[in-house]
Amino acid sequence: MAEPATEAAPVVTAAILVIGDEILSGRTKDKNIGYIAEYCTNIGIDIREVRIVPDVEEEIVAAVNALRARYDHVFSTGGIGPTHDDITADSMAAAFGVPIDHDPRAVAILTDHYPPGQLNEARLRMARIPDGAELILNKVSKAPGFTLGNVHVMAGVPSIMQAMFDEVTAKIPTGAKMLSRTVPVGMGEGRIASQLGAIQADFPDVSIGSYPKMLDGAFATDIVLRSRDAGRLDEAATAVEKMVAAMMQANG
Repeated sequence: MAEPATEAAPVVTAAILVIGDEILSGRTKDKNIGYIAEYCTNIGIDIREVRIVPDVEEEIVAAVNALRARYDHVFSTGGIGPTHDDITADSMAAAFGVPIDHDPRAVAILTDHYPPGQLNEARLRMARIPDGAELILNKVSKAPGFTLGNVHVMAGVPSIMQAMFDEVTAKIPTGAKMLSRTVPVGMGEGRIASQLGAIQADFPDVSIGSYPKMLDGAFATDIVLRSRDAGRLDEAATAVEKMVAAMMQANG
């Protein structure tokens, strides 16, 4: 299991890198970004950036090298299948400046998985792993992903990615979990903007966001407060609730 988070735990940051022409063209609708982001929020990892790049080695290399230098982890999805346009593994090797070849561990996994005579050259492409990488086991279709440095390379198919992501998060340290509170407000955000800004100034360590919505045909707002400090979160939420109550009373 992932390490338990405490309030004293450091902030752990990450980026999501989605690789694939099919995502950029709209042929495939990405289902992995939201899953990874929500999962990471729940275990104490801050997703700070998301990039989507085409199946072009130069683009992948540039994104990988930028993101891995900036964040604690990079979660990559897509492009590790058996076809000619699945170039993620080669691009990762290029980004790290290491050779790539058929990995005996991956070959053994695929050999055990496929019936005799069905492990063809195309499928063997999925056993090509950059030198020095650790395998990410795949309980769904067996072809492994891999971790190279702080970059975790997973499949794009959601069910397979999710299985791989379980393997990844079981091994990496996590940080203090972000806590949140929602204060519903029965008025539009334009009416509370200045007061909310003043509360934000009093609580710079608490993230305060307003999200407009329609409620029974009228404008309303959800105010969402986020912090790793439970005490400060409670104080800020109380300030917002008092502000809302006072405004509601003043408006009759």
